[in-house]
Amino acid sequence: MTNAIEAEGLRKSYKGHEALSGVSLTVPEGTVLGLLGPNGAGKTTTVRILATLLQPEEGRAVVAGFDALKQPKEVRRRIGLTGQYAALDERLTGRENLRLIGTLLHLGKGPSRRRADELLERFELSEAADRVVRTYSGGMRRRLDLAASLMVDPPVLFLDEPTTGLDPSSRLVLWGMIREQVAKGVTVLLTTQYLEEADQLADRIVVIDTGKVIAEGTADQLKQKVGTERLEVAALAAEDTSRVVAAIGSRLATTPSVSEDGRTVSVPLPDGMGGVAAAAAAVEELGIEIAEFAVRRPSLDDVFMTLTGQTAREKDPA
Repeated sequence: MTNAIEAEGLRKSYKGHEALSGVSLTVPEGTVLGLLGPNGAGKTTTVRILATLLQPEEGRAVVAGFDALKQPKEVRRRIGLTGQYAALDERLTGRENLRLIGTLLHLGKGPSRRRADELLERFELSEAADRVVRTYSGGMRRRLDLAASLMVDPPVLFLDEPTTGLDPSSRLVLWGMIREQVAKGVTVLLTTQYLEEADQLADRIVVIDTGKVIAEGTADQLKQKVGTERLEVAALAAEDTSRVVAAIGSRLATTPSVSEDGRTVSVPLPDGMGGVAAAAAAVEELGIEIAEFAVRRPSLDDVFMTLTGQTAREKDPA
C-alpha cells in the first residue's frame, strides 16, 4: 500500500524549546491516523509542518507524493486543512465563504459556485447558506470549515481537533462526514483531544509526548499494552465486599483489588471467559445481592494515562 504521508526525523524548536525531537510517522492512502498527545506534545506543530505552514530544522516530509519542504505549492494543491478554530469570515454568508475559498484556489467562478453549492448541500447547510456566518451555531461553523477544506476535493486531509467544543450530536454528524471522505479514498491525519474520537475513526494511532513518538499501533494493540480485561464486581451491601474478595480470590487464585470507596472488587482476566465463569460461580455461591458484575476492557484513556501520566483533554498550543 502506498503511503500518502511520510515524515522522518522532524525537529522544530521555538525560542530554545524543542517542540519536535525527531518525529517520524507514515499514513497509508485511504486510512486515518490518529495523532494523540498531551498539552504541548507537538501535535499541531507536526500538522503545520506537513501542511507546509512551518519549516522544520531537520527531517523530511512527503505528502501526496511531493516533498513538503521543496515542493510546498504542489502539496498545497492536494491537501485540505481544518485547524483548531474555524477559519471563516463571520461577515460573509456561508455560500460567500466557500466561493471566496474557490476564488483564492483559482478554481474559476463557475466551478467555485458549483462546488460551493454541492458542499453546502452535502453538509446540510443549504438552508443557512445565505445567512452570515456569525449567526451560525458552533456545529454549523465546524461543518462549514470542513466544507471549505474540501473545495478542491483533496486526496489528503489534515484535521486538527475538528470537533473541539461541539455537542455530542454535532460531533457524531461530523464523524459521519469524515467517514464519508475516507470511504472515497481520502487520507486523513487527525489530532484530537477526545480519545473516543480516535478510537472510533483511526485505523492506527501515534502517541507523542515531549516532541517524541512514544507508542504507535491500532487502538486494540495499544490497549493490550496496559493490561488484560478486568472483571468488576460490586455487592449491593458494602459489608459483603470482603466476602466477594475472598470468594473470587480463591476461585481465580489471585488477590483482587478494591476501589477507594470500598465497594467495587476488581480482578484481571488473563483467561478471558473462563475467569468470568469461575468468578460468577463463586459469587453465586455466596447467595448475596450484586449491584454490578461487568467486564471492563482497557480504554484509550488508560493507555494515555499509562504512557504519558496525563490526560489528553487539554488543547495543544504546539
